[in-house]
Amino acid sequence: MAGYATRTTPSQGVDIDLHLKALALEDRDGQRALILTADIIGFPGSLAERIARRLEVEGRVARNRILLVGSHTHAGPIVTVRLGDRLTPEERDVIERYTAWLENTAVETGLQALGKLEPVELAWSTGVASFVMNRREFTEKGVILGVNARRPADRSVPVLRVSRKDGTLLAIVFSVACHPTTLTGEHLRINGDYPGYAQAYLEGAFPGTQAMFLIGCGGDANPYPRGTLELAQRHGLELGREVQRVVKESPFKTIRGPLQADLDWVDLPLQKFERAQLEGWSQQKVPSYYRFFVDEALALLRDGKPLPSSYRAPFAVWQFGQDLTLVAFSGETVSGYVYLTERAIGPLNLWVIGYANDLFGYLPTAQVLEEGGYETRGLYTSVGLFTPEVERVVMESIVRMAHKVGRTLREPAATGRLGLVTSQ
Repeated sequence: MAGYATRTTPSQGVDIDLHLKALALEDRDGQRALILTADIIGFPGSLAERIARRLEVEGRVARNRILLVGSHTHAGPIVTVRLGDRLTPEERDVIERYTAWLENTAVETGLQALGKLEPVELAWSTGVASFVMNRREFTEKGVILGVNARRPADRSVPVLRVSRKDGTLLAIVFSVACHPTTLTGEHLRINGDYPGYAQAYLEGAFPGTQAMFLIGCGGDANPYPRGTLELAQRHGLELGREVQRVVKESPFKTIRGPLQADLDWVDLPLQKFERAQLEGWSQQKVPSYYRFFVDEALALLRDGKPLPSSYRAPFAVWQFGQDLTLVAFSGETVSGYVYLTERAIGPLNLWVIGYANDLFGYLPTAQVLEEGGYETRGLYTSVGLFTPEVERVVMESIVRMAHKVGRTLREPAATGRLGLVTSQ
């Protein structure tokens, strides 16, 4: 199972089934796009690219119009041996066979969706989730994984409604920016955590409708409270009911085309270290997430290989006419990137997600790197810790793509001055 290094045994059963789902789109110009979601920890870059390249050829969908997003459940399967340690040869074989099956299933599911195109109307609205909690707790010993109600978290719940011309609901795509970590490392049964329960609820509430989950920028947010199966069910029910309320009661904004999309591969800068510095760290007591980096970095150097100076990561922007901009970050994106994106390209008609196309590790802001804590651990599918420059590099890419796909930066109207005085 993926998500917690403390687990030492395989899964012991299944609470709820996991699903892989596809939504295919084609605008009036015949340009196709495809969103694939799965109840897994995420799509590592190598797996995502194999799937995308096959769909590009077999489904005639350009690579920049394919999004692969895992729900990031911590109660699902490992999908690459790089995300697991202390594995036996037999366990590695199981993971490799499962990952190969997942790749083929993703391609087949995407192709099936592309083969079922029919006229639809798109619209979107937004709700709110109260269980999302910033987890970067400041203590005398530094930043820990805890609870911090004073720190920002994105509690918005964007909802995309896909309907036939007669109003029949076909699909609901929704997101929230929160780790699916209600279930802890002691839980040894396969489970989609709150996103799995939310999707199941919605598909029961709207028979014949496909519910799909896109995780937002929740790299520094956990569900609150957490720790039991009942809480995972409760959070899933809360989220599902909120999406249901939005679908039934909230005003929706129509989304028109055409759909413009761009994908940018960005070299994210990594810190430089001397071997002596790393060997000094190896003799000290450091957090386990830094121990992973130190051990892997020293292993590379001992093999005569240089430490990487950057990591190449994908970022995407989809523009639906002038009605909606979908910004897709890769990695475990912290919530600060939501506010950076609003400031850079405007807050209106904006949907921001993370964990798309490559799960390489954490994507921190410069502020998070300065403060320290778990979210500064950097890469875990490769070797490296990010520099504060990563924020600038990423945001410059987002702005370039937003301009390229034709986003119009429409800011709220400026307000006048106001003075309030109460005397008694």
